[in-house]
Amino acid sequence: MHQDVAANFNPKPILENNQALQLPSLLGDRFREFSNASPVIGFFKLFLDPFIVVATLYALAIPFEVTVDGYGFIFAVLAFLLTAVLLDGVFLFVPGYSRPLLGLGRFVLEWISVLLALFLIGRISGFHTYIYPEYFFAWAIIAPLALVCTHLLFRLFVLHPDKQDIKKVIIIGANKPGQLLAKNIQENSFLKMNFLGFFEDRDTSRLGDINPEDIIGDLKIFPEFVNKNNVQQIYITLPMTAQPRVMALLDHLKDSTASIYFVPDLFVFDLINARFDNVAGLPVIAICESPFLGLNGVVKRISDVVLSILILLLIWPILLAVAIAVKSSSAGPVFFKQRRYGEDGQSVLVYKFRSMTVMEDGAKVTQATKNDVRLTSIGGFIRKTSLDELPQFINVLQGKMSIVGPRPHANAHNEEYRKLIKGYMIRHMVKPGITGWAQVNGFRGETDTLDKMQGRIAYDLDYLRNWSVWLDIKIIWLTATSMFRDKNAF
Repeated sequence: MHQDVAANFNPKPILENNQALQLPSLLGDRFREFSNASPVIGFFKLFLDPFIVVATLYALAIPFEVTVDGYGFIFAVLAFLLTAVLLDGVFLFVPGYSRPLLGLGRFVLEWISVLLALFLIGRISGFHTYIYPEYFFAWAIIAPLALVCTHLLFRLFVLHPDKQDIKKVIIIGANKPGQLLAKNIQENSFLKMNFLGFFEDRDTSRLGDINPEDIIGDLKIFPEFVNKNNVQQIYITLPMTAQPRVMALLDHLKDSTASIYFVPDLFVFDLINARFDNVAGLPVIAICESPFLGLNGVVKRISDVVLSILILLLIWPILLAVAIAVKSSSAGPVFFKQRRYGEDGQSVLVYKFRSMTVMEDGAKVTQATKNDVRLTSIGGFIRKTSLDELPQFINVLQGKMSIVGPRPHANAHNEEYRKLIKGYMIRHMVKPGITGWAQVNGFRGETDTLDKMQGRIAYDLDYLRNWSVWLDIKIIWLTATSMFRDKNAF
């Protein structure tokens, strides 16, 4: 029975907002520079924005007659790191580019989060007493204004479309990739493209939800249309099985000066961070890849370290109190250590406060259930409130875990479910997390049926498709606010 269910299970994306970002990253450098993997956004995010913030800090030191050394230097380093981590995307490039006020509102919230993080770290460590208040408040106002001015200048002189630079574009094939490509072109003016329409042989009734006015004609007339209308870019989105048709189309276009691009229909695959790359000079397509490679990996690690240190500074009294309660309530060690799958399926030792009278870590591990007799007198409480997971922030600082990611299962459960659920092991291409997208969406606690585990895995894979620092922060917030009211935790 389990085998039949697993054979029919195919995890699908739950968050739809990233679909518009997936395809452009597959189309080469032209779109890629404005996608999530963008070197332009990466430059702003990790270098230029933090540099402007720190440069403003040093510039204001002159009129305020402040020497930026010692604690001032530490403050500057923290400001640089927090800007890189918490300003998650230049406001010009977030969804809603055509509505700059929406992006500006998000930018304001991001900057407030930077200031709050600096304030909390300063209060906890005590270095805030060494920072001149008027100097800090002036910087808190002038730094974001400097960022806004820089971004607006970039938008005005770099992204502002010149009519002579706008390319005329047609798409051959009104299938799902073609429609998504057209949608992105129409919504993103900085691409400097004018979408003229589709060429399609099929009847409009077979094309789904598409505006018939967008269909220019069939494939017989497109060569003449290209020449008469000075079309500069042609995107072929026909299925990969239609190779003879594609070759015939290319023959018709040999008398044209238009640039020609082939868009493979990769929607037949279950994509995880799909993108184009090259290996030893040969083009390759990444169908399933960790989202934390390269720049994203640096951002993820910085955010893990910064947030872990901040959280540990805040919760150390709670850690001490729980440790004392565990030790005094039952015989046994304070910590429970269990081998679980880490990044790339490698075994890692995960720390937890001991909540049971047993220390299972073998070939068979029984999941905790409601009113489990193995729970200690305080075990049920610390499990329900997730206090037993707090030592895993040490695992995060060690680099073995992340704050947010797919929750690690006991190795015995991995071996069981990898045989039953398609795509189960994909979740192990990244570091496991203390909390995850599945846990804040109702899949925390016991997975006593295959359907529950399938739902958890679907959310884990969706997290890999849609990762961002702000999604991590959202998950952390939802975890913190649901600690005492999750009915699935026991």
